[in-house]
Amino acid sequence: MSGFAGATDEGHWVMKFAIIGGTGLIGSQVVRNLNEAGHDAVPHSPSTGVDLLTGQGLDTALDGADVVVNLTNSPTFDDASPAFFRTSMDNLVAAAKKAGTGHFVILSIVGVDQVPQLDYYRAKTLQEDILKESGVPYSIVRATQFMEFVDAVLSWTSDETAVRLPSTPIQPIAAADVAAAVSEVSAGKPLNGTLDVGGPDVYPLDELGRITLSAKGDTRPVTVDETAGMFSAVKGDVLTTKDGARIAETRYLDWLK
Repeated sequence: MSGFAGATDEGHWVMKFAIIGGTGLIGSQVVRNLNEAGHDAVPHSPSTGVDLLTGQGLDTALDGADVVVNLTNSPTFDDASPAFFRTSMDNLVAAAKKAGTGHFVILSIVGVDQVPQLDYYRAKTLQEDILKESGVPYSIVRATQFMEFVDAVLSWTSDETAVRLPSTPIQPIAAADVAAAVSEVSAGKPLNGTLDVGGPDVYPLDELGRITLSAKGDTRPVTVDETAGMFSAVKGDVLTTKDGARIAETRYLDWLK
């Protein structure tokens, strides 16, 4: 999954993409992938005058777009996040309908609807539901946890002497592989459904912590604490892919190097 299908050869149609959140970690790579494939992918963000919460700039951003890809994120992970996704999706769906956009793509999280204890996961589930009920042809790409975010996860429950982590099964995926999947799905026909993508290996989070610290020469011990951090709310292996998922090639140990 290092590249994606759907590259336009000479004489094939060029599609126009409005990438909302197109300057972020995933969005910038999706813009590059689609443009390298011969399409016209335009990044939109607050810096380009698009405000999802007020709707400002959306009509202009979606004008003539065949596909809108929403890669924006809530500024917080707390109980304010559902309101962000409700307002932003309502505004974006209205703009997509007005523009006659034929395909609406969002990026979500594998197992997101299985962890109602987390405000942010409930908010992302709400985002999915709004899209499903919008009447606009759609695709949802659900990814497992990004390799790029492991350091942040460790920082939540660590101090100078130790790192505390639950043993929650995690299936890390490289952001580049997520972007490749989003690019491929966006350039294809609407799924009117969901594609799960994940990395090739599953680790207990505490083991992932030890591997990460060791690679950085950090000698702090990792202790198993099933009550530590956000992932303590996750029960079982719901954040890992099941049958029918797309498995990426990049392994965490290779990515760390």
